[in-house]
Amino acid sequence: MAEKKRIDEPTGTETVGHEWDGIEELNTPLPRWWLWTLYATILWGIAYTIAYPAWPMISEATAGVLNWSSRDQLTKEMAVEQGRRAPIMNAIAERPVDQLNGDAQLWQAAIEGGRAAFRVNCVQCHGSGAAGSKGYPNLNDDDWLWGGDIKSIHYSIEHGIRNPEHSQTRMSQMPAFGRDGLLQPAEIDDLTAYVRTVSRQQPSTAAAQRGAPLFATNCAACHGADAKGMREFGAPNLTDAIWLYGGDAAGIRKSINDARFGVMPRWGGKLDPATVKMLAAYVHSLGGGEEEKAQTASAPVASGEQSVRTE
Repeated sequence: MAEKKRIDEPTGTETVGHEWDGIEELNTPLPRWWLWTLYATILWGIAYTIAYPAWPMISEATAGVLNWSSRDQLTKEMAVEQGRRAPIMNAIAERPVDQLNGDAQLWQAAIEGGRAAFRVNCVQCHGSGAAGSKGYPNLNDDDWLWGGDIKSIHYSIEHGIRNPEHSQTRMSQMPAFGRDGLLQPAEIDDLTAYVRTVSRQQPSTAAAQRGAPLFATNCAACHGADAKGMREFGAPNLTDAIWLYGGDAAGIRKSINDARFGVMPRWGGKLDPATVKMLAAYVHSLGGGEEEKAQTASAPVASGEQSVRTE
């Protein structure tokens, strides 16, 4: 190979000594500045691995002589941020949830904090715009099973919906009339027709007329004789156009036959009190929030409907 090296006349550069199909490679040296840059990066890399965590070991990485870690840095930054937010968070935590809107600045801060908490904890079910989907309620409208004033919303968020291990949770259960043999298939068909008639989705039929006494006997105790629902049982209004699981005949029939058992986590066991209040303020501000009413926020004890408004 050395014998094949020669000086390339046009460039005055020595060749590397090998050739392919008449093509030779010049042994052009790297620019000196490039070499010094390479050496500098090598030295920098060695210094970095000595100063900072770098080499992976069995259970952890080498600590580095500066004893720095990204986790420690994040902890310090989070502590600074928590200190900055502490006054407003403490003010929200100390004020009753139904009095937050008495201070415009505090109310706005609660809404914005709730918006951020909603994006982290709630969009998975309710959607980024809180419009919900089948089985997950729309939080923008004014249809509320358990009440739409801020205290009721706060209670639902704090204690959750149908968490059997928690004594204060919102609890209701509609019987599975078909699955448990309480009604015959033909009776469920008649009851479905009646519900579709009272919700103005179809005119009254013979089946709907047969379903009326079945509704009075089996459903009116929770949904009311007028089928407009009863909040103390979490039973929805069946006369409007809002349906959590679908208002078509198949969806209504399945709800009657099998019942529903939607569950929402009790965020009071996962989030701090101020964050729960902020979530309530944000949900209340979406457009469907109601004014405070004389009603209790205690959990229902009787059987109710299959869906929840704040779940």
